Amino acid sequence: MLGPGWAEGCPSCSFISDHIDGSVPHLVARDVRLAVVSRAPLPEIEAFKKRMGWRFHWVSSNATDFNYDYHVSMSKEELGKDEIYYNYGMQKFPSEERPGTSVFYKDAAGSIFHTYSSYGRGLDILIGAYNWLDIAPKGRDEEGLKHTMAWVRHHDKYDEVYKVDAEAEYVPPAETSGRAGACCEHHGS
Repeated sequence: MLGPGWAEGCPSCSFISDHIDGSVPHLVARDVRLAVVSRAPLPEIEAFKKRMGWRFHWVSSNATDFNYDYHVSMSKEELGKDEIYYNYGMQKFPSEERPGTSVFYKDAAGSIFHTYSSYGRGLDILIGAYNWLDIAPKGRDEEGLKHTMAWVRHHDKYDEVYKVDAEAEYVPPAETSGRAGACCEHHGS
């Protein structure tokens, strides 16, 4: 959701994250802990977390292989390739950071097991707003958009002049240095 040096998080991943805080107490009651992991350094994570008003546990994997091990960050070897391994297959993906969720189990002996991963549109189940849209008369109303989540904004960027531009191309979030970053847009994967 937040790569090193990004000015802000990916809008699509931020959309998912908007649905986390209300779930946390219910998960804790069932002996489940949730943590969000991004490669940005912790001060960058904390700044964006404060802006968005989130309270969930968010950690930095900066300088580790965690994101690469679970195929949610592009490795140096993948940079510039036409197709990369993501969502259990080779495909084009427009960004360095990609959406994914993984589940782990810690047994009584302290051993940790990876039990589940899902990527791309497989994360839609985590987005409560999509469930509401799916039962509304117009549904998600994403047909005809250049990319499926073109309508999504950070929750603090919707205002009375908000309008979806169906022809808008995907634009990664800017880095703090001013050059474009690389965000984890779903792109129908």
